[in-house]
Amino acid sequence: MILYAHTRSCSAVGLCRYGLMAALLLSRNVSTSSEMFAAAAPVKSSVPPMTLSQVVDTLVARNMERARDLRSYEGRRTYSVVYRGFPDDLHATMAVDVNYEAPDTKQFKITSQSGPKFLVDRVLKRLVKSETDAQRNQTRKAVDLNQQNYNFSDLEYQPAADGCSYVVTVEPRKPNKYLYRGKIWINDRDFAVCRIQAQPAKNPSFWITSTSIAQTYEKVGEFWLPQKNKSVSSIRLGGRATLTIQYQDYKLPPPIAAAHASLTSAPGK
Repeated sequence: MILYAHTRSCSAVGLCRYGLMAALLLSRNVSTSSEMFAAAAPVKSSVPPMTLSQVVDTLVARNMERARDLRSYEGRRTYSVVYRGFPDDLHATMAVDVNYEAPDTKQFKITSQSGPKFLVDRVLKRLVKSETDAQRNQTRKAVDLNQQNYNFSDLEYQPAADGCSYVVTVEPRKPNKYLYRGKIWINDRDFAVCRIQAQPAKNPSFWITSTSIAQTYEKVGEFWLPQKNKSVSSIRLGGRATLTIQYQDYKLPPPIAAAHASLTSAPGK
């Protein structure tokens, strides 16, 4: 995320820090109905093989299937925030191990951290808490990528080598800090979200003038999971910051059918 600098300086360091924290805290709240890579450069648009309603209905149905089948996973994340502006340039990082258990439990273990304490504690650690809160059942229902929470429009078909060929505009039906407006790229084989370019549906703070979010997903086994999030924001009091979250080292349990076959074929069975 980026916070734009201008000629007006902050009257106090604390005020600058507040604006920075407010801009960063909710920058990564891009949520979809299931834990679902960047598409190759699109070629010339052509007529979509499916209608908008067919694409959206299939996406929602497949998301529900994946959410139901994703029992657990482990992974690692690296959070990084770089701030350039008044009064100093700042940089903080945090590495976190994540353990997900269906349907709504995520456990986070911080393995390392560096940088100014207020950035680590008031920004990066709060991002983890924000995701924990968003995982609650009632919140998840309110942010699912479906027709109850979003309007879908402007279907484009841009054939891509990686299959991320459908492009759809999404608009939230109500202001919610976890919803977003922008474009989503949908894989034409798995009907999963490959990429998002968007802005938050609700401005998280008076101090923020704009925020842009870019998130990509990768296919791990049969599931599409977050790969990278980069958020850029502009705030009223100046400075510029970039927040990046890198997702890696996913480990998924073996498919239920494969595990059952393994058990039944073991010696003595």
